[in-house]
Amino acid sequence: MTSPLSELAGLPRPKDDELDLFGLTHQGLVRTGNEDHFLLCTVHPQVIVRATSLPAVDHITLRGERLATIMLVADGVGGSADGSEASRLATIAVTEYFASAMHCYHTVGSASEHEFTAALRDAALGAHHRVRTQSEAQFDGQRMATTLSVAIVVWPWLYVVQVGDSRCYTYHDGVLRQVTRDQTIAQELIDRGALSPERAQYSPLHHVLSSAIGADEALPVISRVDVGKRGTVILVCSDGLTKHVTDEEISQAIGRMTSAEQLCHALLDLALERGGSDNVTIVVGRALP
Repeated sequence: MTSPLSELAGLPRPKDDELDLFGLTHQGLVRTGNEDHFLLCTVHPQVIVRATSLPAVDHITLRGERLATIMLVADGVGGSADGSEASRLATIAVTEYFASAMHCYHTVGSASEHEFTAALRDAALGAHHRVRTQSEAQFDGQRMATTLSVAIVVWPWLYVVQVGDSRCYTYHDGVLRQVTRDQTIAQELIDRGALSPERAQYSPLHHVLSSAIGADEALPVISRVDVGKRGTVILVCSDGLTKHVTDEEISQAIGRMTSAEQLCHALLDLALERGGSDNVTIVVGRALP
């Protein structure tokens, strides 16, 4: 197969100072703790952390051309043994995988599409295995679980790794697109025609996960989207945002955005105004037009 990069050869890769990146997390107004974690980093021959909720993560000296940008959100499952620990472990596991497997990026110019997406799937399953192993050791087998949504930009492509119901969106020329599909029981019923999208919003199955990192089953789904047009906005978020803010409102907020930071705060403020019933995590990135 042809290289995923060679298919759109000739498009200029944005420089580091042309990237507008920001992420934040908030415990909301109801929960007593925050079980979400996020990571925003650029990948060179080494990983450079730009923002994260993880404690004690050192910045690493820039070496060489940027190979990829990673935007990650992990939402610990409430009611599991330790959702916060699950999301932390999943974030670290995926980050360490990319840090220790940089050959995937170094060789992306010659790697096949299958090889690259297989590496992404392995990263998600590796995180699943680590969370399962830790829960067995720490909680006598009681499950802890987390969602995991990772957006990886290897210019000009966006690869998305999805487990659970945290979402990834793209926005360009006034059009918002949900790249991910919620891995919930309600969504499965919608897909079968047994439940309408309107009724699903009020169903008790709306937030019951059918797949999660650390749960009985983790089913990573890999998507690829062309984001080679400057100004395309990528947004990754936990369901603490989408419980309160509609896709139309997200689209309108992006249309008015002045920066990634401003957009994150505007969406967070809206979710909090609506009650902030869950932890809210938002990560935004774009190549400036």
